[in-house]
Amino acid sequence: MLATEPLTGRHVKIQVKTVRRRSDRERGDGVADLVVYAKKGNGTTYDLSEADYIVGVWAVDGEVPRVFMFENRCLSEYWCSEAKASERWIELSIALNRNLDEPEPETQALALVA
Repeated sequence: MLATEPLTGRHVKIQVKTVRRRSDRERGDGVADLVVYAKKGNGTTYDLSEADYIVGVWAVDGEVPRVFMFENRCLSEYWCSEAKASERWIELSIALNRNLDEPEPETQALALVA
């Protein structure tokens, strides 16, 4: 995915991956760490010419998905505890303002009168 940084206008490349629970990295509280496997189909990591950032999407049944973004450090795995995910990675909101295309209420009323 290609995105533009709004402040600088710089174009950045983003690779989107799934966040999973890593069962072999279970903590003392019995909760497994989160992991993003950042490998291409051929098993190699993404270099900086291919991705500036990695975005991980964590979807748990019955819950609103969570989206995290972090810089590509050319690693095959990025992991952290669920409790630290929002501190270690940037959590992006997926809430949408669906009213952007609707006219203001006053404009709507004028349109109905006319």
